[in-house]
Amino acid sequence: MATPHEPKQDRSRATRQRLLESTIDTLAETGWAAATVAVVAERAGVSRGAAQHHFPTREDLITAALEYMFDIRMAQAETEARSLRRIAEGVGRTEAVVGSLVESYTSPLFKAALQVWTHAAADPALRERIVPLEARFGRVSHRMAVGALGVDDSDPVAHHLVQATMDLARGLGLADVLTDDSARRKEIVAQWAKTLHAELFGLRSATAEVTPPMPVGQRSVTGPT
Repeated sequence: MATPHEPKQDRSRATRQRLLESTIDTLAETGWAAATVAVVAERAGVSRGAAQHHFPTREDLITAALEYMFDIRMAQAETEARSLRRIAEGVGRTEAVVGSLVESYTSPLFKAALQVWTHAAADPALRERIVPLEARFGRVSHRMAVGALGVDDSDPVAHHLVQATMDLARGLGLADVLTDDSARRKEIVAQWAKTLHAELFGLRSATAEVTPPMPVGQRSVTGPT
């Protein structure tokens, strides 16, 4: 049975979500300087007083927006990882995983997060708030990439190759901030996927198939005695 408080609580949650989504959109489209409580509130269609009721300071608003971005990014990554695991094993799946990681760093969510990272570099208090969030996101993203690729993360070579792939994805995302880098990015993804697949799977298979030579003293000799 519904209680008298539920409609008000629902409105409060909806208001909070609109503010968080407006913060992300403002950061991604117009940058850090424009993402004030007043601007975000106007964009969300909320009074400044109502916005400050949910988020008393700009730092509170930005931190909450980052947490909200984290939840969205994780939900998207989980959905993508399930889809990728349905692709038959092979270089095609590896390329799909690499492509998915790279595209996640060209999204509006990444562009919004980048604005916060840049400002946090000169703001120790903000940096202290967001570093744990990004570290957590990095760990979860790494784990999902490992699962989608189907590799053993306890193998240090595999671990570092997956991490290198994530670093590559982040770098390609940065390259896309100022100009459309999609054509070059597609070529790099295809080439890196082949290299990654060979390192993770091809060389291992080749090693397993090679029969080591017998010691000289044990080699059979054919021919007349």
